[in-house]
Amino acid sequence: MGRPSGGRCLGCKDADAVIDLARHRTRYCGECFVDHIRTQVRVAIDAYGMLRYDDEILVAVSGGKDSLALWDILLDMGYNASGLYLGLGIGGYSTRSERIVRDYAERRGVKLHVEDLAEEYGFDIPDSVKHPRRSDKKKKNGVGRAACGTCGLSKRYVFNKTALRHGYDVMATGHNLDDEAAQLFGNVLRWQTEFMARQSPMLPASEGGLARKVKPLYRLTEREMAAYCVIKGLDYVVEECPLVEGNTVMRYKDALNELERAAPGTKAHFLFGFLDRVRDEHFDQGQHFDTSLVPCADCGLPTPAHQPGQTPVCAFCRTRGRLLQLVDRPVGDDAAETSPPEQDVNA
Repeated sequence: MGRPSGGRCLGCKDADAVIDLARHRTRYCGECFVDHIRTQVRVAIDAYGMLRYDDEILVAVSGGKDSLALWDILLDMGYNASGLYLGLGIGGYSTRSERIVRDYAERRGVKLHVEDLAEEYGFDIPDSVKHPRRSDKKKKNGVGRAACGTCGLSKRYVFNKTALRHGYDVMATGHNLDDEAAQLFGNVLRWQTEFMARQSPMLPASEGGLARKVKPLYRLTEREMAAYCVIKGLDYVVEECPLVEGNTVMRYKDALNELERAAPGTKAHFLFGFLDRVRDEHFDQGQHFDTSLVPCADCGLPTPAHQPGQTPVCAFCRTRGRLLQLVDRPVGDDAAETSPPEQDVNA
C-alpha cells in the first residue's frame, strides 16, 4: 500500500479522510484520528506503567499544541489531571500563552497552578539572554543556547517543586516523538552515554525528592499533535518562542525531518529501536538512576552529590545566584528556600 492521498477514511471506511499518516500508511477522518491519538497514548502509558486512574497528575502546560493536547487527552481518557503554567517573562509571547492556558482551564473546569519566574525567583528568561554564560558568548547564535538552557532548567525545577509541594503522584510533559528523536540524535552525535542511558518515556520517583516524570506523547509527532488541536478546536500558541534562534535541537529536528520526508517512519524506527532493543541491553540503568542525591544547600531540593568538601548547590540555584548578581529586579528574601506565592485557578 502506498502513501494514502485523499479518499475515504481507512478506519471507519465511511467518512472522508482529513489527514494522511505516511508512517502508518493510512488516512483518517476526524473522529478516527482522535481515536488513533488516544490509542497511541494508551499504548505508551501501558508499555511503561506510566499512570494509574487514582494518580494525581500534574501536567506542564505552556500554551503550545503538545502540552494542551496532552492535558485534553488525559482529561478525556478519565485521568485526574491538573495543570501548571510557569510565566517566563517573554513579553507578548508569554502573555498570549498564559491567556490560552487560563481559558482552557476555565472552559474544562480543572485546576491550574500559575507561577511566575520573575516574581518568585527574581529573574526571567530574557535575563539569561542579556547575561549569557561565558561559554555561550563564544559560540555563534549563543542567544538560543543561553535562553533555552535556562528555560529548561527553570521549568524542570519549578515543575518538580510544585509537584512535591502539592503532593502530586506524577508529572506529565508534552514531549513528542520529534522531541525525543532529536534529543537522542544529539546524544548519539556526541556519544553522551549517561544521557542516553537516562532517556526514557518515564523516569521513576526518587526518595531524595524527585517526582515521577512521564511523557505519554512520545509515540506521536508534532504534526499529529497540531492536527489533534485543529480537529478538537483547541486554541494554542502557533508561533515559535522568539528566543529559540540558535537552539541546537531545532537543527537536529530539521535534519531528521529531511530523512523522514525521504523515508516515512525513520524517526519512529530510530527512537523505538533504541528504547526497545539498545538502551537496556547496552547501558547500565542502575549506574545512572542510582546516582547519590543530597539536599541542595540553598533550597533543600535534591542534587547529585558533589566532590568531597564542596558545598552541594543545585544547578538551578547556581544559575539563579549568577543572574541575581547581574539583574536589577527586587525579589523576596530566600525565594528558592520557601514556598513562593502561587495562584490556583479553578481550584
